[in-house]
Amino acid sequence: MTISTHVLDTARGEPAVGVPVRLDRDRDGEWAAVAYSTTDRDGRVRDLAPAAQAGTYRLVFDVDGPFFPEVIVVFRVAAPERHLHVPLLIGPYGYTTYRGS
Repeated sequence: MTISTHVLDTARGEPAVGVPVRLDRDRDGEWAAVAYSTTDRDGRVRDLAPAAQAGTYRLVFDVDGPFFPEVIVVFRVAAPERHLHVPLLIGPYGYTTYRGS
């Protein structure tokens, strides 16, 4: 399974370029870093975890915004054979995320 993400800046209506992204995995109640990357010119990180396993993960986006310095999205991988895409739509004072395809 692979995990990917993309970040869209809803205030500008454009991809968020150069956002540092970290993927952590929960290991017995402690978060351990699995991968690091930065969004490309399309705001994407295509293969953040090319060999993820079932478990609980979190994406940490260093958005450095006026209100949110970072956004943390926690999710579970239940079907490791499927690709998992977790997008982030970010504005100055709000954000949303969903399970993408």
